[in-house]
Amino acid sequence: MSKKIIVRVRDVMKTNFRMVDGMSTVAEALNTMLEAETMALVVQKRHADDEFGMVMLSDIARQVLAEDKAPERINIYEIMSKPVVEIKPEMDIRYCARLFARFRISRALVAEKGEAIGVVSYTDMVIKGMCRK
Repeated sequence: MSKKIIVRVRDVMKTNFRMVDGMSTVAEALNTMLEAETMALVVQKRHADDEFGMVMLSDIARQVLAEDKAPERINIYEIMSKPVVEIKPEMDIRYCARLFARFRISRALVAEKGEAIGVVSYTDMVIKGMCRK
């Protein structure tokens, strides 16, 4: 019987994620997204007792583009999700995928000791996790 290899979130997460301040405008965030070639940004905590947020391209499409609002006049805090689901880096990607399905999310923040260390998505888990040898 072969031993099952466990792939951890730490093994597949993106560590080159970008953070943005909640006071940034949607226009500024879009520029950051373009530069980083990403569809999601982590929103920084404002103080020690705050929580991280996240804004995705789909949030901008639904809440700014579809409602015909000016991206220069809308702040990220107005459209972000907060608090966000935080995943432990040691979690098995199979359990992470189940958690995503249960909460109907497609990406989440990876945090350790209260600090953001990465972002993980279904794509990361499937492409990087299942295609490993």
